[in-house]
Amino acid sequence: MTHRGPEEDLETQLTGTDETRDRDESGRARNARPRDALGRPLPYGSQGVPRLEEGQVRTPEETLAEASALLDQRMPFHAHEVFEDAWKSAPEQWRGLWKGLAQLAVGVTHAARGNLSGAARLLTRAAEHLEPFQDTRPFTIDVDGLRAWSEHQSAELENHSEASPVWLAVPPLTGC
Repeated sequence: MTHRGPEEDLETQLTGTDETRDRDESGRARNARPRDALGRPLPYGSQGVPRLEEGQVRTPEETLAEASALLDQRMPFHAHEVFEDAWKSAPEQWRGLWKGLAQLAVGVTHAARGNLSGAARLLTRAAEHLEPFQDTRPFTIDVDGLRAWSEHQSAELENHSEASPVWLAVPPLTGC
């Protein structure tokens, strides 16, 4: 009989399965568990929404088009993943911009899940990360409009008395 390590026992307790955790070629943990449209994990064997491949390098224009489409489809968690890929692969000068947009999308995700205080904090952080880019329109991104929207939504959520899901319709990311 082989003894299982504490990590394996914990994995079994958390997932209810005896399967070992999915890992990439380098041994880094991945989560192949299906997820719903808001990124929440579903039980193994459930039908989730298609997952995006992590670590994709896109042009800024491709990033904005894909994230905009995902936001329009009410899939802000997936839009966040697209922005996160851009943040991780961008030159240093643009990382704060993409990080701010990723936090905006995950803030929308938290609001849609009913975590309004978490959403407010993330939208505040999004505005803070976008601030260095105010009065500019990198890649035609409406930084000023998105900052103002994030700050306004954060304040509204802070004053929201009920902890129920709220859909925040993100304004267009780009404009003239």
